Amino acid sequence: MNYYNYNRKSRRRRRGGIRRRGIIIAGCMTTIGIVSAGIVFFGKNVSENFGKSDETALVLFQNETDKPDASSTQPSSENTETDSTEEIGIASSMEELIAQADRLAAGYDYDAAIELLQADSGYGSNRQAQEAVAGYEATKATLERVNINNVTHVFFHSLIMDNRKAFDGDEDEKGYNQVMTTKSEFLNILEQMYAKGYVLVRIHDMAYETTDENGNTVMKAGDIMLPPGKKPVVMSQDDVCYYDYMDGDGFATRIIIGEDGKPTCEMKMDDGTVSVGAYDLVPLLEEFIQAHPDFSYKGARAILAFTGYQGILGYRTDPDYQDKNPNIEQDKEDVKKVVQCLRDNGWELASHTYGHMRLQTRSLEDVKTDTGKWDSYIKPLLGDVDILIYPYGADVGDWHNYTRANEKFAFLHDYGFRYFCNVDSNPYWVQFSSEGNYLRQGRRNLDGVRMYYDLPETNPTKDHLSDLFDVSTVFDRERPTPVPKM
Repeated sequence: MNYYNYNRKSRRRRRGGIRRRGIIIAGCMTTIGIVSAGIVFFGKNVSENFGKSDETALVLFQNETDKPDASSTQPSSENTETDSTEEIGIASSMEELIAQADRLAAGYDYDAAIELLQADSGYGSNRQAQEAVAGYEATKATLERVNINNVTHVFFHSLIMDNRKAFDGDEDEKGYNQVMTTKSEFLNILEQMYAKGYVLVRIHDMAYETTDENGNTVMKAGDIMLPPGKKPVVMSQDDVCYYDYMDGDGFATRIIIGEDGKPTCEMKMDDGTVSVGAYDLVPLLEEFIQAHPDFSYKGARAILAFTGYQGILGYRTDPDYQDKNPNIEQDKEDVKKVVQCLRDNGWELASHTYGHMRLQTRSLEDVKTDTGKWDSYIKPLLGDVDILIYPYGADVGDWHNYTRANEKFAFLHDYGFRYFCNVDSNPYWVQFSSEGNYLRQGRRNLDGVRMYYDLPETNPTKDHLSDLFDVSTVFDRERPTPVPKM
């Protein structure tokens, strides 16, 4: 997209006594592969008004030079040209390597950038590479450790790509207007958060499970190191399933692997054809990070949360579609490939429960049944996940630390979940328990309801978003207003 402006650093190379300038663009590297509920302030009751019923809700990552033969006392002009060409080839190779290292460093992975250059056999004789390493070392020395208790978390649902179709006055318009975000809003949010110094981090960067000196499994706080002025943010997207009810309403239809090996989307056009492109959060965020590598900490992307009752990623793989989807078995194989592509490119994957279940109010037996369906139908496609994003933000506990006395938490923890995400409109709400072996984080909904009721003309006393962006310039004026309250 032409509004992204990534200024790549020009590099100089020397041939004889003449300096040449060139710009080398590093290719995409595998190493970089990397609801809206009512306002919920934990310590208070979680809102019960986020969406519809459980069943019908908006189920919402050296060549070494051949030197001239010493016995050749009179090299021909041909030999001279060959030698010069080889010199240029070597310079170009090192320049490409430095460009790759620069991109790693742009994503704050200075150690990997240094290791990449120092591992090359030409490093010891290449002043340019040595200067690059010195620069990385100097910047690395200025980094500051992030306090994980001050990491904000924002989330979205499927992005509205065609306002005309989403806001067409039908029965689904209200829900879309409340809990969805439009494409223009999302892109403006990214631009403004980037300008404010926000950097995407993984929830696994905040804390991770490891083994201590006694062989015990423990949760340890992560060491996120960022330059002064940079602010970490976790991002997630709920219901990445492209439900049947969304068909024809201006949304992507599924995620596929693009020709470049990156995840992208399909979308049905008005004439019935299927177009491939940046039609939802995943490819839009990929494009933004490719243009702004410093928006992603060591290749971080967002968390994608799935339900299961209609399949995932837009593929109808649930048993209910056995007789409706003639391609169900092929879809299952395709989903596995897309899932691996997402993981390889830095995306984190999460459960949103199989049936978009409000775990807070359902019985333990219901929670077990729902998790059993997830285990049977989604885990074979998705693999293990350790992040649980509560539908409706409806946490199984209040603001106090989880304990084993909470039977739902104990069951979910035993199943393998270590990261639990509710909804909270505060700038950040983080609960890290090394003893309980979990991290809990509140998420901020950036949707129609949240933005409309934070507009200065709507509610001048409310301010939940100014630390992130200017809502008056982000809010899509094509939305029907007033946005219905939840």
